[in-house]
Amino acid sequence: EAVRQVLRESGAVCDKPMTLMRRVTIDTPGMKQKKAFLRVRDEGDKVTMTYKQFNELSVDGAMEYEVVVDDFDETVALLSASGLEYGSFQESKREIWHLDGAEIMIDEWPWLKPYIEVESHSEAHVREIAARLGFDWNEAAFGGVMAAYRKQYPHLNMQDTVGDVPLVRFEDPLPSLLVA
Repeated sequence: EAVRQVLRESGAVCDKPMTLMRRVTIDTPGMKQKKAFLRVRDEGDKVTMTYKQFNELSVDGAMEYEVVVDDFDETVALLSASGLEYGSFQESKREIWHLDGAEIMIDEWPWLKPYIEVESHSEAHVREIAARLGFDWNEAAFGGVMAAYRKQYPHLNMQDTVGDVPLVRFEDPLPSLLVA
């Protein structure tokens, strides 16, 4: 709530209240080699299919291609029929704010403290918005959600991923991957 208060005071606008999202992730051996995965995500108001590849862990190190699809279950079935079975079903929650052209997300994942994601057109603008909101750039983590998991669970290495956990849901117990 403290972050929401700072966002409101800075003039940010909440465009999407906290929403439960569900996704499946697919990562073939070839994708894993390129630090990439395919994701189908139900965002509540739309369903997207995304290819994401992390070329480096930096503010702009992810390459992403995304399309909107009509139906979560049908898209997952189509991929499965083509031989692309998902390895992990995941839930998360997201709230989206906008401030001066930047998108600020409050994300919640199972077994993880909520975290903030800031995206914009340039690293300089992300730094500016982060500073305006009182965030310490030295505390920033870059990459996907695993950067946040690795920060909270320091025993995880770069190969460990929640994508290897078949069910990542809020009501599920802590998986062995996260036990130190």
